[in-house]
Amino acid sequence: MFTNLRINIFIYYFVTLLVSIALSYYFFVISAVENLFILSVIVLCFIILSGVFISKLAVDPLQEYVQNLQNLSKETLHELNLPLSTIKINLGMIHKGISDEKTLKRLNRIESACEMLQERYNELDYLIKMQSRVDVNESFFLDVLVEDRVDFLSKIYPHITFHLTLENLEIFSDKTGLTKVIDNIVDNGVKYSKDSKDIDIQLKNNILFIRDYGIGMDEVELLEIFDNFYQSNSTMRGFGIGLGMVKRFCDKNSIELTFQSKKDFGTTVELKFKN
Repeated sequence: MFTNLRINIFIYYFVTLLVSIALSYYFFVISAVENLFILSVIVLCFIILSGVFISKLAVDPLQEYVQNLQNLSKETLHELNLPLSTIKINLGMIHKGISDEKTLKRLNRIESACEMLQERYNELDYLIKMQSRVDVNESFFLDVLVEDRVDFLSKIYPHITFHLTLENLEIFSDKTGLTKVIDNIVDNGVKYSKDSKDIDIQLKNNILFIRDYGIGMDEVELLEIFDNFYQSNSTMRGFGIGLGMVKRFCDKNSIELTFQSKKDFGTTVELKFKN
């Protein structure tokens, strides 16, 4: 599709350029017409119209392609909802009649996998809404969101102990986007925790503190952490894009983002919310 599109645009552009040169040469050199202003306007109009047609030729197929992708995403999202709900409901029913420890462990693994699928479902729904420019802001309690994320992340990182001190705080923001922000910060804390098994999360005075006791960063590293693909340790997993996404989200939603870190002593991330 895109190869043919490039060829068509190139051909149309090349023909337009040749015709423009030929018209200019004919009117200004061969015909030697005196009213050059009118002829210049005619040539200019031809060039502008050609530009409009070229842009239409380039954009329309892409717009149709993107629209088809959005429709496919929406239909896929709708189709995923039913099997996910069915699995979760039946898992709950099976849990009630099972007492065998091994079977319960297997069921818990399936339940955790369903929760991860639900997370991906929510993210896909969020991305579709963002592309459609739907207002995704809503009122919710930040302390409840943090508790939910810690409960979910504890299953992924069972070796980490989370220490929570949370005040009640209701905010109006992008809940799904903020969920991804919290997950990214905690994930970095776990990834660079080294031998430490503790992460402190505190919410007070409209500020969310997430602190790890890992390898920390020096001043030079702190200046580079928001660069895409930057990683403090190249041997760690991941692609180094998480904190860049965190900063963009915070800037867009007027959340003050601060990093305090010391080499070998850990890092504290602060998210300050408006009153």
